[in-house]
Amino acid sequence: MIALSFPTPTPILSVVRKSVGCLMQAIARRVEERLSLTVRVDLCSLDVRHRAHEALTENVSTHGARVVSSNPWKLNDRLNLWCLPGDFRARARVVYCEPLGPNSFAIGLQLLASAGEWK
Repeated sequence: MIALSFPTPTPILSVVRKSVGCLMQAIARRVEERLSLTVRVDLCSLDVRHRAHEALTENVSTHGARVVSSNPWKLNDRLNLWCLPGDFRARARVVYCEPLGPNSFAIGLQLLASAGEWK
């Protein structure tokens, strides 16, 4: 009988980190610039049984926004966003929701369709 010996497997994540560390940092950067802008917005579920929640933007771009709200949202929730001082409105999808503190959540939104301009 022949005894076979195999090397101890290396965790794939450590190999990936070592081989593409700089590449991963480059990929992680945003494709488009975000504009630091604080604007009051209403976030409203597509389900009309839920009331709108007020939030403040931290930064915006043509395809996304980061808002701070007292209301948490679930990943992939679809909602309508209305900019209260201007004419900007959008259909959006929640891409993340992170707690910032008691009753405060940072919400990343992917803007799926929009009209008007941020003001």
